[in-house]
Amino acid sequence: MGKNRLEAFSDGVIAIIITIMVLEMKAPHGSELADLLPVAPTFLTYILSYIYVGLYWNNHHHLFHVVQRVSGGVLWANLHLLFWLSLIPFVTRWLGDNHFTAWPTALYGMVLFMAAVAYYLLTRALLGVHGTGGNVKLAAAVGRDVKGKLSVVAYALAIGLAFVVPAFSLALYALVAAVWLIPDRRIEQVIEP
Repeated sequence: MGKNRLEAFSDGVIAIIITIMVLEMKAPHGSELADLLPVAPTFLTYILSYIYVGLYWNNHHHLFHVVQRVSGGVLWANLHLLFWLSLIPFVTRWLGDNHFTAWPTALYGMVLFMAAVAYYLLTRALLGVHGTGGNVKLAAAVGRDVKGKLSVVAYALAIGLAFVVPAFSLALYALVAAVWLIPDRRIEQVIEP
């Protein structure tokens, strides 16, 4: 089956996720610049979450650019990814409202961890449809996925650190996002002749 409906649905869900995140941010009462200080954690968490959702959208878009068809398993794997991404507004709000305490920081990491696992499963489902030799572009684009595997390890470490020093967890989440901001040239290399 074709991939167009899956891409359109995913784009719509991701747009809604970003909309929910911004609607969850509440403006402070008061008109002074100092009135923004109590909502700074919420705003900083929003920025990090926006970057993460943007990274997933960007990578999802690139991934499906080299895909010709999907299967029922791919549809379910994609829904699995969208489920975890849809929880980002909730954990963003909880983390920001509680000023980076242990449990919200850990749950934020758990959602990031599960989204990364879901993305990995989506790539494996796509490779299953196309076969590692059947779609050279897809196989080359996915590669060994070292960055993805290291991200999962970093999230797991950050979840544990949330109960020791939540700031270290947040630093790891930001570091992983920064690593993913560096473009992965594998897909562009296989798309462009």
